[in-house]
Amino acid sequence: MTAALLEQYRERLRTELDRVVDFWLKYSHDKEHGGYFNCLGKDGKVYDELKYVWLQGRQVWMYSRLYRTMERFHRPEILEAAKSGAAFLQKFARVQASGGPGKCAFCLTRDGRTVKVQRTIFSECFYVMAMDELSRITQDKEMQADAESMMDRLIFWVQTDSSDLGRPQLPGDPPINSMAVPMMLLCLVDQLTEGRTDVAEKYKDLSGWCVERILQHIQRDGKAILENVTLNGKELPGCQGRLQNPGHALEAGWFLLQYALKKGDVHLQKTAVDKFMEIPFHTGWDKQHGGLFYFLDVDGHCPTQLEWNMKLWWPHCEALIAYLMAYGHSREPVLLDRFKQIYNYTFTHFSDEEHGEWFGYLSRQGEVVLDFKGGPFKGFFHVPRCLYMCEKLLDSLLERQDS
Repeated sequence: MTAALLEQYRERLRTELDRVVDFWLKYSHDKEHGGYFNCLGKDGKVYDELKYVWLQGRQVWMYSRLYRTMERFHRPEILEAAKSGAAFLQKFARVQASGGPGKCAFCLTRDGRTVKVQRTIFSECFYVMAMDELSRITQDKEMQADAESMMDRLIFWVQTDSSDLGRPQLPGDPPINSMAVPMMLLCLVDQLTEGRTDVAEKYKDLSGWCVERILQHIQRDGKAILENVTLNGKELPGCQGRLQNPGHALEAGWFLLQYALKKGDVHLQKTAVDKFMEIPFHTGWDKQHGGLFYFLDVDGHCPTQLEWNMKLWWPHCEALIAYLMAYGHSREPVLLDRFKQIYNYTFTHFSDEEHGEWFGYLSRQGEVVLDFKGGPFKGFFHVPRCLYMCEKLLDSLLERQDS
């Protein structure tokens, strides 16, 4: 019975991934200037020509990963799409500073002129992922070196001197450990070191640092995962300190589990599931309407984020990966039950049977509030990465059942 159910899931996920890839291949490519249109309506129509660098990088990475690791996507048009996006990024993403190329822009015009620069590291993070993944296909050593050079700059900003980010240190706003930063760096270490022993040696200490920083977010005697803590792992005062982001915690959970499985760290495997999956699932699941809340306050106050009770696509994507990965490791039936629960909500609410791809923003009651398929924060990444990873995890599960 379980094998039949897993096969059913795999078939649906496979079909859905094909539809999502086809949607972006059909509607998002800018054949005149290169790169991709990010702002696509429910039917794929471009409603804004601005290009968001972190979404451009994510799309290059996703095309490249699909081309490299899945036979049915090993198609010329997908490789050419990845190359087009990478060429656009290498030409336009970097913003010139007095000392040479500086940060990556956050937003560009259609033809590559800088519109906005954010004081964060995330455009640069996805630039690294894009260049490294594509270089694995093309064997372009300069592109790989470009990825590592940007990675080294990121590490410097995070661990040594953040002044180049343009964020002044104000007396009333002390530095914090935001979970997004060590999570992203752990993801980048995994990306850069895959199959490369020399690079693994170079970054061997960084992954441990990232894991330590992520584990600091276990608070309230192990009963809560908080989004922001002090640099020495203490709870912050006020709304910022009480903030919970269930989707982020679940994503951190599968990052940690993936790392722990590679290291053979049984204790960390248990922590990843018990703390970073089970806690945010139990606290974040809306028992009245279903789905995961976007933000919560650990003390039960109303979060100050206006969208706190909305149901967004990406936390559900991360939850699907997390619980299927956890089930694949332990075969605990309760973990498969969690996956079923999230799967049933996700595919009855987010997937658009008419036009393809997924809606991203629902009300608490599960109604579509924003009907576009791509925007400044939603691109060709969370949905296809989730479908891709879950299909791969199911392949592995079913192969083991047959053997």
